[in-house]
Amino acid sequence: MNITRRTPGAHDVQIEIAYCGVCHSDIHQVRSEWAGTLYPCVPGHEIVGQVSAVGAHVSNFKPGELVGVGCIVDSCQHCADCDEGLENYCDHMIGTYNSPTPDAPGHTLGGYSEQIVVHERYVLRVRHPAAQLAAVAPLLCAGITTYSPLRHWKVGPGHKVGVAGIGGLGHMGIKLAYAMGAQVVAFTTSESKRKAALALGASEVVVSRNPDEMAAQAMSLDFILNTVAAPHDLDAFFALLKRDGTMALVGAPATPHPSPNVFNLITKRRSLAGSLIGGIPETQEMLDFCAGRGIVADIELIRADEINEAYDRMIRGDVKYRFVMENSTLAGTA
Repeated sequence: MNITRRTPGAHDVQIEIAYCGVCHSDIHQVRSEWAGTLYPCVPGHEIVGQVSAVGAHVSNFKPGELVGVGCIVDSCQHCADCDEGLENYCDHMIGTYNSPTPDAPGHTLGGYSEQIVVHERYVLRVRHPAAQLAAVAPLLCAGITTYSPLRHWKVGPGHKVGVAGIGGLGHMGIKLAYAMGAQVVAFTTSESKRKAALALGASEVVVSRNPDEMAAQAMSLDFILNTVAAPHDLDAFFALLKRDGTMALVGAPATPHPSPNVFNLITKRRSLAGSLIGGIPETQEMLDFCAGRGIVADIELIRADEINEAYDRMIRGDVKYRFVMENSTLAGTA
C-alpha cells in the first residue's frame, strides 16, 4: 500500500531505508497478540539507511550519512526520564509504529517502508562499514535490549552470566556479554544449538530440559539475561543464581509466566527485574561499542514479499538469528 510521510520539519531527518530487521514484537503486534494494535499497521523498528534530507535547523546529520532508527521516534523531551537520556521509560514515549501521532493516519508507521521522517534527537549514527549495514539493523532493538541490562547491572570481567534463549535477542546477549569480559553460560531447550552457542562466545552451554546439566550450575551465576519470549518456569533459573544475583527479563511473551516461588527469592536475596530497550544516548553508546569491536547480528536477508513465511519460521525457531528485510524489494511488491 502507499503511505504518506510528513515533509521534514526544522529538526527532522528524512531517511531512505535500506534494511529493516524483523522483530518478534512485530508478530505480536500485527497479529493482535498484544492489545491495542492500530490498523493499518506498518511494523519495523530496526531501521538503517541513508540520510536523504534534513530540516533547516539540523546540524548533526547530513545527506548521504549512514544512520539508524530504533524503537523510539518521540517522547515528551522534558520529564526526568527524558532529561536523563532514558526516553525509553518516558510515560509519553512514541514508538516507531503503532503509537499516536499527528501524522496520517493518526499513528506511527514503521520501517517496513521505503523512507521515514524522524526528529533528529531519535536518529542514531552508524559507524560500521557500509558493507555491514544489513547486519547492523537488529542492533537497534535486539542489540540495545540486551546491552542495556548488561550495562545497568555492570556485567564485566569476573562475572559469570547466564543467557537464556539463543534466538534474535539471546545471540546478541551472548556476543555482548562476552565482549564485556564476562564468562557466559548459554541456556537453550535445543541440543542442536550447543555448537552454535559456543561459536557466539559462550564458554558453556546448558540444555535447560536436562536436569543434571541445570543442577551443575546451581548457585553459580551472578546474573541471568532471560530473553525467552514464551511463558516458562522461572524457578528453574532462580536456583542457578548466587546470593544477591539478579535475573532480568527482556523477552515479552504474549501471556504471563507462571508466578515464581517467593522462597527462591528471599532465601538468597535474589532479584527479578525487567528492562526495556534503552535510551537514545545508551543506544548510540551500544552502536559505537559494537562498531569498535566488529559486532553485528547474524542475519538472513529476505525480500518484502517473504515476510509472512519469515514470521512462520520465527515462530518455529527456524532462523539464525534475525531476519532482515531488504527494503529496496518493497518497490516490486505493490
